[in-house]
Amino acid sequence: MQKNRIEIAGFLAAKPETRFLPSGTKVANARLGENHSYRDKDNKLVTQANWHSLAFYDDLAELATTYEKGDNLFVEGTIEQRKFTPKDGIERTVHEIIVRSCHLIAAPQGAKPQHVPGKLSPVTTPKSITGEVRSTDDTWPVGAA
Repeated sequence: MQKNRIEIAGFLAAKPETRFLPSGTKVANARLGENHSYRDKDNKLVTQANWHSLAFYDDLAELATTYEKGDNLFVEGTIEQRKFTPKDGIERTVHEIIVRSCHLIAAPQGAKPQHVPGKLSPVTTPKSITGEVRSTDDTWPVGAA
């Protein structure tokens, strides 16, 4: 059996950047940060930040343009490895999460709204890759990555 699926929750490092592939497909790229904590051998709490590259395609790329820096997202997708050669001629390899569904996590009660008026509300869950709209009443504590 083989399985390539990841679920991750975290905060956007910046507003997603949008571009178009030569085929005309819309792509949005973003970085998602999450922390995990553990105790070292001296029982000292250590927190480690992890950063993940996200790639949103088609309808999800359009949706990603509504997200802002600091938005708390729950992402489900697959991990892909991609090679490319930039102008310096040195081949590079990146690992990206190809987003299959994405949900904006509601801000805790009393928290300052994270969206500009007219954009998605923090309690509305955006479209999935299938185009359906889902709503949730789930609230996740900030920093619970």
